[in-house]
Amino acid sequence: MARSTRAQEEIRRFLDIGAVQVAELDLDGDEAVLRPGPGSPPVTHGEVFVLVRRGGRPVGTLLGRVPEGADARVVLAERARAEYAPLPLPSARADAGAPEDAGSAGEPPYTSVVVATRERAGQLARALDSLLAQDHPQFEIVVVDNAPVTDETRELVERKYAERVRYVCEKVPGLAIAHNTGLAAVQGEVVAFTDDDVVADPRWLTELTAPFAADAGLGCGTGLILPARLTTPAQVLLESHGGFAKGFTPRTYDPARPPGDEPLFPFTAGRFGSGANMAFRTAVLRSVGGFDPATGAGTAARGGDDLYGFVRVLAQGHRLRYTPSALVWHHHRETWQDLETQAYGYGAGLTAYLTAVLVNRPALLPAFLARLPRGLAHARTLTAVRETEGGGAPGDHDVRTHPWPRRLSRLQRRGMLYGPVGYVRARRALRATAGATVRGAR
Repeated sequence: MARSTRAQEEIRRFLDIGAVQVAELDLDGDEAVLRPGPGSPPVTHGEVFVLVRRGGRPVGTLLGRVPEGADARVVLAERARAEYAPLPLPSARADAGAPEDAGSAGEPPYTSVVVATRERAGQLARALDSLLAQDHPQFEIVVVDNAPVTDETRELVERKYAERVRYVCEKVPGLAIAHNTGLAAVQGEVVAFTDDDVVADPRWLTELTAPFAADAGLGCGTGLILPARLTTPAQVLLESHGGFAKGFTPRTYDPARPPGDEPLFPFTAGRFGSGANMAFRTAVLRSVGGFDPATGAGTAARGGDDLYGFVRVLAQGHRLRYTPSALVWHHHRETWQDLETQAYGYGAGLTAYLTAVLVNRPALLPAFLARLPRGLAHARTLTAVRETEGGGAPGDHDVRTHPWPRRLSRLQRRGMLYGPVGYVRARRALRATAGATVRGAR
């Protein structure tokens, strides 16, 4: 197939992707409660992406079809019971990788939530409303306004949230820089980070931070990210290839006991979680210097700040806990152009963060070189053209409902080649900014 014809076919298949409804279904005893996803309309006929809960706790997802005229709750509950009801009720404590002395969780520690934002007041308000509805016993919220060009964010916080949210302005652009500014301002024993384009489940913060009370050696926690909307082809395509989800099994990553099924550990940081749903013991994150300011969105490196944080904490000997019951709903990007930007940025962020880790922690170089051959093979798999395998639900990593376009795979590979260059450029830009600041202060 000629390149132009192949590209046209990919675009046609992309545009043919239909919208999918988003819903939650709680199998609570003999009853099943069906709710639309956050911000979604009531469920009708057609395809539905369903988060299945048991006793309120997430256990999995499914992709169901509701026939016209049928009762959506009955149809989806029958499918969910067949797939998930035989399973034992999930426990937040069950985890083969957890340390033997973890004990019971107890009350979660005082926590600070940092939300970095830039000129997206409407989305920010939606996120803050969900954060203020958390059932966590004691927490604060800090909004970091990154390189603002208007007063819209400050005015929103002061007008609507002044008594409950702290506002901090960071003039230098970059997500890692904004997160470091938030880290310096917080007061909590644990600091959680999320984005302005999420809706947090009411128990998100409690579930994310309770493991810190159970395990004194825990340095980092991550949680589950599911799609808030699947209304555009770009959103459905991204989620059908895994999205940001990392599964529904709790897991503890311990550098003292490297996982046998992760030969690239700890350098495959993307397996641990994502920046829209992460928390750190504040003292631990500060002890490693926070995030590298030359990584992250808003810099030439394009991304990788969250992955850098995960690896730095693990490299210090602290454990990382993935807790699927710590759930946020993420508003994925909506257009093909967004996907192109995202694919390139993911590739660049991946190699930029690896560069940052080796620059800041040279002692990790021998371990990195030992894993390099497998890492290159993993990179080829990561950026391969992934054909459809039929069936499954968006969010299932092993079953894909739509093929991944070659164009996006190529962009991701190009981004990976660019990442180290972008990191170097970002460091130079930071030095230039610091020099200008010093000269201006004289």
